[in-house]
Amino acid sequence: MPPRKILIDCDPGIDDALAIVLAHGNAAVEIVGITTVGGNVSLDRTTRNARALREFLGFRDTPVVPGSAGALLRSRIHAAHVHGDSGLGAARLPEPALAAADGHAADFIIETLRPGDVTLVAIGPLTNVALAVRKEPRIVDWARELVILGGSYTRGNATPAAEFNIAADPEAAAIVFGAGWTVTMIGLDVSRTALATGAVVDRMRAMGRLGADLLVPCVEFYGMVTAEEGPAIHDACAVAYAIDPTLIDVQPAVVDVETHGVHTSGMTVVDFNLRDRAPNALVGTRIDVPRFWDLLLTTYASVAAALEIG
Repeated sequence: MPPRKILIDCDPGIDDALAIVLAHGNAAVEIVGITTVGGNVSLDRTTRNARALREFLGFRDTPVVPGSAGALLRSRIHAAHVHGDSGLGAARLPEPALAAADGHAADFIIETLRPGDVTLVAIGPLTNVALAVRKEPRIVDWARELVILGGSYTRGNATPAAEFNIAADPEAAAIVFGAGWTVTMIGLDVSRTALATGAVVDRMRAMGRLGADLLVPCVEFYGMVTAEEGPAIHDACAVAYAIDPTLIDVQPAVVDVETHGVHTSGMTVVDFNLRDRAPNALVGTRIDVPRFWDLLLTTYASVAAALEIG
């Protein structure tokens, strides 16, 4: 069976980097492009990080296309206090030599989705995707699937109500959820349970240059690692779903994005009862954590082996 083609829209970001390693190393998917957006850190840094990951991991022919530096209508929020000034924590990657592609991410998304066989995996703020929808509404029919890492049906992390990727550009998220396609929303309710514990990090530590230069410095910078606890590797959950949808239980729902609330701006209001409305989303409710880590670490080990050979 040929690999599923995926286009990754992202803001690398530690967890974006870990998601990109998974997508690059797994034979079930093929990265056909990476678009970048300002989010975890500024656009110039997210684009630099995507370029550096492309060269470090060895998929040099895949285009990296920068997009929106800021949100549609408000000041962009960033998370350098979580991801470090560089965006990749304490990772040690060489400066990239290959330039980003010309053009804007929104146009690249449109042209890449046009053939109708590409899954869009959006793991940053949804500004680029919203601009693409506004410019070419037919992408909602062209996309094989849209999978996002964002939102929550319980609580937030950027605020008590809002998850970071949605809070960074609520208006863009509202456009995306209201565009007429089914958004597969892998939110905090799922990703917060995928914790990189001490046992996980020990396996990463044995992965040669990949472990020493990228995986372990990222994870240990991201949060305290103990035998039972560790940081949640959010974005990799969305890529894992694109690889194997059976890993995550999803449920049809209507999702509305709050754009006006003083205390709730960026909240994803999830109605599983539908209330006579057609669902616009499939919302992740549970992830098989042992199978998730088996997928991740097996894939990482294959990437690590290829790097040692290369």
